[in-house]
Amino acid sequence: MKMEFKITHTWDGLPVSHEPITIGLKSDNAGLVMEVNAPFFNDPPAPLGDPGKPFSRLWDYEVVEAFFLSDRTEQYLEVELCPHGQHLLLLLSGRRRVWKEELPLEFEVTRMKTKWEGKARLPWNYLPPCTNKFNAFAIHGSGEERKYEALYPVPQHELQEGQKPDFHRLEFFKDLRLKGLMGEDWKQPESDIWKSLPS
Repeated sequence: MKMEFKITHTWDGLPVSHEPITIGLKSDNAGLVMEVNAPFFNDPPAPLGDPGKPFSRLWDYEVVEAFFLSDRTEQYLEVELCPHGQHLLLLLSGRRRVWKEELPLEFEVTRMKTKWEGKARLPWNYLPPCTNKFNAFAIHGSGEERKYEALYPVPQHELQEGQKPDFHRLEFFKDLRLKGLMGEDWKQPESDIWKSLPS
């Protein structure tokens, strides 16, 4: 089984001007496998960090991001993947409230001239209990040409003049049925990491 999502709009609902970025989710006993297929813009240039290692503030570079949310608790996992091999994983409890970051990740990248593919293995341990919502984003380009794209953009009637892209608008995330991927009898494994969240 596989779920597939295509990012066809900018964060504010305009159509993207290139081949859409796709994100696939597959099951794996140990967790979720997240697969990215995307155009390679090579803009901005690569971060100065080792491929395969976490890189702080990766959102300032070319990235594809996925957010896995439990809407009841506002706990979520943010996954950022870069075509140059760096990654950044954040655990948040409450909007924008990071409590753990730079978690290790098994992440492979295949980069060609104009596109790239990434495969990340997300252990169940990283997902908040009762994960049931999802959104995905992509950022690329520099300066005035910086583009912010979203799977589920801010609805037109919610836009305000001068508004800036904000990927933490949790109210616009949509349902993610992991049972659809794992089978109806499946229960999300408990997470020691989330259990250790200071209350």
